Amino acid sequence: MTTKVVKGSLWTLAGQVAPLAVSLVATPFVIRMLGAESYGVLILIGLIPTYLGFADFGMSMASTKFGSEAYAEGDEEKEARIVRTAALIALITSVPVAAGLMIFASPVISLFNVPEALQAEAVTALRIAAVTFVINFLCGIFNTPQLARLRMDLNTFINAGSRILGLIATPIVLYLGYGIIGAVTVLLAASLLNLLGHLVISRSLLPHLFGTAIDKVMPLLMVKYGGGVVAGAIAGLFLINAEKGILSATVSPTALAHYGVAFALAGMVTMFSTAMIQSLIPAFSQLQGNDKRGQLQSIYSRGIRLSLVWVVPAMVVLALIAKPFFTIWAGKEFGEASSWPFYFLLFGLTFNIFTYLPHSILLATGRTDILAKLFWIELFPYVFVVWFLSSRYGASGAAIAWSVRVIGDSIAHYLLVFRLNELALPYKIRTALPVSALAIALPIALLMYKGSVEIVVLLAAAASILVFAFVAYTKVLEQEEINWLFAKIRTRIAS
Repeated sequence: MTTKVVKGSLWTLAGQVAPLAVSLVATPFVIRMLGAESYGVLILIGLIPTYLGFADFGMSMASTKFGSEAYAEGDEEKEARIVRTAALIALITSVPVAAGLMIFASPVISLFNVPEALQAEAVTALRIAAVTFVINFLCGIFNTPQLARLRMDLNTFINAGSRILGLIATPIVLYLGYGIIGAVTVLLAASLLNLLGHLVISRSLLPHLFGTAIDKVMPLLMVKYGGGVVAGAIAGLFLINAEKGILSATVSPTALAHYGVAFALAGMVTMFSTAMIQSLIPAFSQLQGNDKRGQLQSIYSRGIRLSLVWVVPAMVVLALIAKPFFTIWAGKEFGEASSWPFYFLLFGLTFNIFTYLPHSILLATGRTDILAKLFWIELFPYVFVVWFLSSRYGASGAAIAWSVRVIGDSIAHYLLVFRLNELALPYKIRTALPVSALAIALPIALLMYKGSVEIVVLLAAAASILVFAFVAYTKVLEQEEINWLFAKIRTRIAS
């Protein structure tokens, strides 16, 4: 199972890296053709539907959990009924929400400080995005047979392929003069292609997929599970995106664009974490029960160790390249305005990366109610803090608020998993955490003080990485992992 999870995660990671590489090339053209203001509106159009991401009633997650359990039981007919049931429930709950978004698009857009000259275009684009929003739910349900079998290679080809085509087409459409509406229409076409791919591939893996019968027993369990997902998702979606909407409303779409560019680079670091989640939820769902607890603890501990090993040097390197990268990639304006928000984001991001493991555990064990309570407890203080800091410090204030929240959220996740699932944070990790924190904080703090990458900053970064590498070798990694690593290096050198 560990091998399948790691292999599946690497496939998912590859599926995120490939579109990212295309995005790094395409986005500068999009920014320059639209300008900072219109680009901020485009981000906003993609952002608004995410606030309604609970509209599928948690069926994409429920389909993955219960479909994986049915697959583990060897009951493919039940698995197919679960997928169809989840799709039906998702349509019943999401279509009315999308219709409401289309009807009230104009007043919704007016809430976000969109310039008058762009409002009509933004309203039409939001209506198109509402259709995409429903299709994306179905994509997240009909890929269940792939996830249950940990066939992340197939899932990756479909998701990455459609996304890459959309990224390539977007600057072409903008060049032809179709503006924000054209860019959003490209996303709709990419989503339709994505859904078609999942239907074809999942049907080949699960011959019973197409049919009219739904499961008569599972809906109640799925709705109960989904209810917890929805309760948490309503708060969670605002937690994830609140600072973006508030920043646009209290400052401007331009400030949102500056923050969005910083957040995009920070999000690159989470790719491995999100890749692991997609493999871990079906894997953890199949490892429930006391007889499998040892295997569950093993995967949990190994995931934490592997994450720590790459996170520390990644944070330091990203801090060093941020300002020159923003300047070259998006222009001088973004090089100046996006760097400081990015530095503040890194502190929270370090903690956020590790949250995917306990989060996956709670979802796989069905404790969506606990996640819902946690997110609602966090929401209202966070909204106030975001409003207070964003209105005074702009994009940097939003970044500080986000980091403070995710640090607290990460600590809470680990405490909950320890209390509810009796899965402990490995002792070696606990002893290495202080050195890891200093290795990240010292060069970033020095860089913020100096304002540019000077020789003293580079020396501090190199020293921090070397000290951490020694700690990782002696305190974090298991001997079998070290042997495996050196064996891989020797193989690469020999070839």
